[in-house]
Amino acid sequence: MGVVIESEVWENNQPLSIFICVSCLLSIVCLPQNSSRSSTVFDQSPPFSLLRFQRNFLLVFCTASVMEGMWSVFGEYEMAYFGINREQMMSSLIITSASALFFGTSLGMLSDLIGRKKVSLIFCILHLLVAVFKTLFSHPSIWLASVCLSLASSIFIFSFETWMVVEHDKLGHRLDSLNEMFWLMTFLESASSISSQVITNWLISNNIEKNTVSPSNFTALLALITIIFISKEWKESPLTTFKEYQLSFKTHIFYDKRIWLLGWAQSCVHFSVAVFWILWAPTIVADGREVHLGMIYPCLLGGRMLGSTMFPWFINGPLSIRTEDCLVYAFITAGIVMSIVAYDYQEVGILVGLFCLFHMCIGLILPSLARLRTFYVPNELRGGMISLSLAPANAAILFCLFQRGYNESIENSTMIAFSGIGLLSAAISMHFLKQSGKQSPHQNFHKH
Repeated sequence: MGVVIESEVWENNQPLSIFICVSCLLSIVCLPQNSSRSSTVFDQSPPFSLLRFQRNFLLVFCTASVMEGMWSVFGEYEMAYFGINREQMMSSLIITSASALFFGTSLGMLSDLIGRKKVSLIFCILHLLVAVFKTLFSHPSIWLASVCLSLASSIFIFSFETWMVVEHDKLGHRLDSLNEMFWLMTFLESASSISSQVITNWLISNNIEKNTVSPSNFTALLALITIIFISKEWKESPLTTFKEYQLSFKTHIFYDKRIWLLGWAQSCVHFSVAVFWILWAPTIVADGREVHLGMIYPCLLGGRMLGSTMFPWFINGPLSIRTEDCLVYAFITAGIVMSIVAYDYQEVGILVGLFCLFHMCIGLILPSLARLRTFYVPNELRGGMISLSLAPANAAILFCLFQRGYNESIENSTMIAFSGIGLLSAAISMHFLKQSGKQSPHQNFHKH
């Protein structure tokens, strides 16, 4: 007599999704009534120049986030459909990390020298290039796609934030409105990634054989529209010379221990987020149950959206605390969460809850670090500082991928544990940053 084994399917927890959506809505709706900020993007009567800049910039940023999200949502599934095996996928990840380490590190300095607008255009061109090659050749070289998309992701991390801060400073608006933009960018990036998933599913329409090129065509169209809009909308004045930039970088970045502490925290965040997106799916399905990962993905990004809406409550709202203290608590919470996951707990519901909590912390951390960069980093050096701070994280990711993919000398749980330790060390660095701030107050490089 045969034995029939019924496969168990884990269904996503609907109350969790509803809680995240309602919490985000309440946080956004209630905050302006309880905040003392002078003008926000939600107001109807801020200065026209500020309102026009914010809305145009956020439109460009959202389209860029959708382009980034299209690959992250569809890329791995597309490679599996075209018969790319595990070794080739691992090679793609290694190429991506190596490109970010050896080429992406210098892109921030390049943006400071030639202009953030030009580097943002390069971001669009890289996505356009990959999309065109996918359209023409169905599945282009892994090397080409990995290198181009890696460089585009490196540019995305620093370019739009730096560009927004510099243009904002030229307009001479208050720091409060800049803080507003920091959390809005984190919020809209996550919302745009969810939109990428929706758009991709709609374009494919459950028939990948006929519609596999549709996401690439859509990405190419977005890239072209963004290139045209950026080229016509913004002008950029000549920047500093290389010798002046080099001298200023040494003075304000290399010789300031506060920048090192801030850079280490940024590096730990980048490493932990990269490890999470590489391993979250294998971790969830490790107990053998069938899980609809596409239903969990929006919950994770929703958690980040909720965390970003908490930022103004802690910075300017009724729960106002020092930014360094806020980061210490967020880093400790995220580090503990990753440590629990590294312990290899296999209950899917608990894992999803922990992953959402982790992304809530990340949603709070990202705008908080951006705010501290405004205090400590000159605007003309911001891109170089951010890209340089990512170098240790990219090196650690590359090392872990080599050890895991080829030598198999470390386990997935070990990589997650490393990210947890890194986040806890970032909390320590923020504590030291707070202590140094007491000895020497913030040197704010932004106009009030």
